[in-house]
Amino acid sequence: MRLKSLERALKLFLPPILTEPVRRRRRARNDRPYDDIPDRAFYDGVFSPWQGYGEFGPILARMRPHTRVSPERAWVLYSLARQALALDGAFYEAGVFRGGTALMLAELIRSTGRAHPLHLFDTFAGMPQTDPGRDIHRAGDFADTSLDGVRGTVGADAFIHYHPGYVPDTFAGREADRIAFAHVDLDIYKSIRDSCEFIFPRLLPGGFMVFDDYGFMSCPGARQAVDEFFAGRPEVPLVLPTGQAVVFRGFAG
Repeated sequence: MRLKSLERALKLFLPPILTEPVRRRRRARNDRPYDDIPDRAFYDGVFSPWQGYGEFGPILARMRPHTRVSPERAWVLYSLARQALALDGAFYEAGVFRGGTALMLAELIRSTGRAHPLHLFDTFAGMPQTDPGRDIHRAGDFADTSLDGVRGTVGADAFIHYHPGYVPDTFAGREADRIAFAHVDLDIYKSIRDSCEFIFPRLLPGGFMVFDDYGFMSCPGARQAVDEFFAGRPEVPLVLPTGQAVVFRGFAG
């Protein structure tokens, strides 16, 4: 804006030979080639590491056949889970489907050499009974999965624990857990609300809860469950353009 004002003033009071350098500088700025920018292949208007940048690339390639989570959402999970690795707590995933995002979490934990427990909760047989007044999904959706198939994808390491059955029943016995990171991808109101009730009180300061389907029109109950649970709490869900919502557990004091 200042450059335009300066050029207008120069045009009025100075001969063209003196204003030409200003025009040349503007043309050089606008025509500058960007091919020499580092990691140019990962720019799509803006830097887009979710396209497979760095160590995320091989993990993304492995998980893609086993998930419906987009690369952008996978990158959010990857980035927040990496931060949560600094905490001494368990990793939870409620809603595993075919195991793509669980595979990513397992790979991150393996990379640290520290045995963060990874707890995976799912029916491994499709959606449970839903609430027609709140949910669009119906019982039996996402049934094209199995516990054996997911175990074959994610692994059978000692730190990985599978909990087949219905949430919140499968949370029983985990009351003493301290949770560093939780990915909730359950799509329907009751299961998400029950997950909030169990997981959030056990979430460590500095930990994250990521709700995969908060903003999707196909999952109106997801947003309702999250908004109701966090209403009146100091933690406010951060709604992302990806459709996800993130809750960060702050540090007291």
